[in-house]
Amino acid sequence: MRLPRKRRADRTGSTDDTCSPGPTEGPERTRSPAGRAKSHRRAGRKARRPLIDFPRRGRRGWRRWTPSWKLASGLLLLFAGALAGLFTAVYIRVEIPNPHDSASRQATVYYWADGSRMVSVGDVNRQDVALSQVPDSVQRAVVAAENADFYSDSGVSVTGIGRAAVNIVKGEETQGGSTITQQYVKNTYLSQDQTVQRKIKELFLSLKVSNQRPKTEILEGYLNTSWFGRDAYGVQAASYAYYGIPARELNPSQGALLAAVLKGAESFDPSLSAGNHQRAEDRWSWILDRQVDTGSMSAEERAKYTQFPEPKPPVKPTSQAGQIGYLVDIANKYLKSRSGITDKDLAGGGYNVHTTFEKDKVLALTKAVEQVRADRLDPKKRTEDQFVQVGAASIRPKDGAVVAVYGGSDAIEHFTNNADTSGVPAASAFKPFVYAAALEKEFEGRKRSAEGADPDPLKPRPAGSPMALDLHSALVNSDHTPFVEIGKKVGLKRVKELAVASGLREESMAKLEPTFSIGTSTPSAVRLASAYTAFVNQGRATEPYSVAKVERNGVAVDGLGPAKPRRAMSSEAASVVGAALRQVSWSAVGPPDGQRTYAPSWAGKTGPNDRMNSAWFIGATQELSTSVAMFRTKPDVPPLLPMQGVGGADSERGSAFPPLIWKAYNEAAAPASPYPADGPRDLP
Repeated sequence: MRLPRKRRADRTGSTDDTCSPGPTEGPERTRSPAGRAKSHRRAGRKARRPLIDFPRRGRRGWRRWTPSWKLASGLLLLFAGALAGLFTAVYIRVEIPNPHDSASRQATVYYWADGSRMVSVGDVNRQDVALSQVPDSVQRAVVAAENADFYSDSGVSVTGIGRAAVNIVKGEETQGGSTITQQYVKNTYLSQDQTVQRKIKELFLSLKVSNQRPKTEILEGYLNTSWFGRDAYGVQAASYAYYGIPARELNPSQGALLAAVLKGAESFDPSLSAGNHQRAEDRWSWILDRQVDTGSMSAEERAKYTQFPEPKPPVKPTSQAGQIGYLVDIANKYLKSRSGITDKDLAGGGYNVHTTFEKDKVLALTKAVEQVRADRLDPKKRTEDQFVQVGAASIRPKDGAVVAVYGGSDAIEHFTNNADTSGVPAASAFKPFVYAAALEKEFEGRKRSAEGADPDPLKPRPAGSPMALDLHSALVNSDHTPFVEIGKKVGLKRVKELAVASGLREESMAKLEPTFSIGTSTPSAVRLASAYTAFVNQGRATEPYSVAKVERNGVAVDGLGPAKPRRAMSSEAASVVGAALRQVSWSAVGPPDGQRTYAPSWAGKTGPNDRMNSAWFIGATQELSTSVAMFRTKPDVPPLLPMQGVGGADSERGSAFPPLIWKAYNEAAAPASPYPADGPRDLP
């Protein structure tokens, strides 16, 4: 047996041993009792440290409240795990519902001002087709435009949903960014409501549909349920609506345009406006280029498509024949501008639209136009009488309600709404606003002079100069020169501002050139009728409105109805100009035929001195302000045709006819009161 190794003492008397020192050996032997006690306390604290050290022990100040990286990472992992678990649980529980039944889609109903039904719009125009009946080029165009990663993505765009959710919470308009799968799910299974809840449902359903359905089925469903405008749901109905052919016959260029209108037909249908046409052409070209970028079209094939594929004009349903289509058009424009409702929303149905249109007045205005045309125009014998168009609008001055319009011969044949289109110069009918602006400046000069300031009135010039002419007489006699001169003196910008304040749109204003004062601007009939109410309402203008109330599922849409009148000019200026306008009215139409009756009216008109291609008459009474425009336009020829000779050599460039139309309508729509034997007392 081997004996234990003998300990060797070192110089201090300790032994060389591989075992740990005892309680009195090693370093402990050299520590003081106080040091050993401190060491024991530190070890005890370390042993009792809690699992979650927060607030952190042994830290001072802000460091005490700063979590350690271990705690932060642990909480982050715990949150991520809980979120993933919740996401998985919701995903498992979500089931794909049955698709919407298109037959259950409601119509949008429009009502006359008296509450009677005018027309029902919104029957679903849709024909499902198999994906095999849609050319590959059309499929590629849609994918390139809407979702280039469609065939490889998971069916959702988290960034797109997040952006939309943030915008909804902030009360802003939602933005795009949804995948084709998301749009298909929204069209097929969900409502169009822009809410966070609907977006969350869309997210989970899109993931599930993408996992359980092939991409070809999703694309087919998307193409059959998407809104293309022109009352068309699905690519088959859109193909007929835009090109009159089935979807299988679409070429790549036509397919690119249909892909373009998917972004929003109200902004990209090229037939609706010049701005729309430019946007549609730009997006059409971009989609073709995009296909080259994504590899779905060769550059050589792209080079073949340089001519924009013009679609055919839109066709209105027969239920919107006559004036109905024009009335619906004006009501829809008003709704979209005031409430945010879109064409797609209206086509989706369920709205009850109560308009301001009065059926008897619409019929009276239509009859007045058609009677004058039949009696005075003969397009078969006079070429000058060909292509004559009439637009008219009648507004209630006290609140701005549009009670009647004449938009053209028939809304399903003549698509442009003549009552609500810009492009026809106002000519001498614009002069009252120049007159009012001149008076406002003169009144300001008098006020400054009374206050002791340096006056700046419109001072008379020496006899014989253009400015010495009386604007009152110049307005009655349709003289141009005094208004050109006064426009320079007052400032064309000031004239423009007063006209816009009265109700004319900024975009219809012409360039501020010397001829601006004699009516180169092109307001619509609706806007001119509205602007003339300022002369009736002592200088206060009323904004035109055509919808009094809209409801959907029993809930009213906010922001509609009459607006508060606004001050456009002083009551003094309105009174002075009004005196001249009443004389214009008396000289143009006189009293009603065969009656000793009289209704004071304020009127502006074009005359024989106007060399513009338009004829206007605007007559305003306390009950109605009605504007009538006559012009000549040939389809597909942008410039207006000359009015010289319309109705015969003695027609004064056609300016004789709008007063006749106004008089016939006004006598039927607003019968005059008894008129004193000594004549109208309010004429100067």
